Amino acid sequence: MKHINSLAGGIAIGSAGIVLMSVLGGCSQEEKKEQNKFLVIEQLTNGKYVVVEEMPTDGPSRAIIRSKDANGTVTERIMSQDEMKNVASQEYNKYQNGGSELNHEGGSEGMGLGGTILAVAAGSLLGHMVGNALMNNSNFANKANSVNRSAYSRSATGGTTSSSGSSAKKSFFGGSSSGSSKTSSGGMFGG
Repeated sequence: MKHINSLAGGIAIGSAGIVLMSVLGGCSQEEKKEQNKFLVIEQLTNGKYVVVEEMPTDGPSRAIIRSKDANGTVTERIMSQDEMKNVASQEYNKYQNGGSELNHEGGSEGMGLGGTILAVAAGSLLGHMVGNALMNNSNFANKANSVNRSAYSRSATGGTTSSSGSSAKKSFFGGSSSGSSKTSSGGMFGG
């Protein structure tokens, strides 16, 4: 009986260790998610901005702002982390007062520069609590997804922004399956 009690105690300690490891693992994943970012932000013809490239970076956050003039000449400028924080902070104040594009649904493609930066990098620029609070607002989350065209964003969220209407799924072996089962008359393994 003594052996069973010590085994049960070991299992309880082991289980507590696993729970602790998963909690700590979740925290470290949360930190990785909010790390600094390198962005390429492009101005659209309507004067609004979208993110065309996004990459995590070990250095400070920074952005390249790309715009075209009436003649089609492309101009790029680099925005430092301090400039980005300032713009994001101003936009966050507007958001809290209800005056930001991030408060409202719909609208034309893209957003102002401040809204775009806040939508994509709120957590890394203003802190985890602000980023998490903003992402819990459905209008904010929808706007944030709509201004980010980067492949990194699509891979991080687990999908693409296209809607094809097809429900066909890729099978493990590369073929497509539309939900109906296939039967085979030959052989033991099917075909």
